[in-house]
Amino acid sequence: MRNFSKITLSMLLIASVTLTSCSKDDDPEVKASIYSRLGGTTMVADPDNPGQMIEQGRLSFRKVVNSAIGLIVADITNNASGNLKAHFAPLLAETGSTQTTSIAKLSDNLTDFFSYNTGGTNAVNAYSGLSMAAAHNPAVNARMGAKSTNADYTKFEGYVGAAANANGVASNTELYTDIVAVLESLRSTIVQM
Repeated sequence: MRNFSKITLSMLLIASVTLTSCSKDDDPEVKASIYSRLGGTTMVADPDNPGQMIEQGRLSFRKVVNSAIGLIVADITNNASGNLKAHFAPLLAETGSTQTTSIAKLSDNLTDFFSYNTGGTNAVNAYSGLSMAAAHNPAVNARMGAKSTNADYTKFEGYVGAAANANGVASNTELYTDIVAVLESLRSTIVQM
């Protein structure tokens, strides 16, 4: 009986040391959120709003979102291949300051969405726009010109990837792969054809 007690005590001691040494901070499988890896909640000067501060994670997302919007608009303007023009035609048909305001709102909504849903729980604004299915359905959202196909969505992902590259997120990194995984997780909701 004593041997059993010594063995049991030894096993409990080893188990407690093992469990204590494997805390959450030491677990190599637990990685920081995408938002944290993009700068997180560290406050920095907002280059677009002098005198204001912005979380670095949100600023990083905003830069990528704005670059992606620029690539999409250039694609549409140059009538490049693909059907993205049909998706954004209502938005781009607006003129003057209305169009600028609408594009800024799109940028804010996308920035809010990605910030909040990638770990930015302290993000400036929680995303409060339409659901992904509603936002991408022309029958519900008048600013969506057409339903998306897989090819359209793949092209959109390519623009986001190029925008991420242009803003310092290299394609061969875990961060880039994680961002693509977030986009892929939305494909089945956004692609409606």
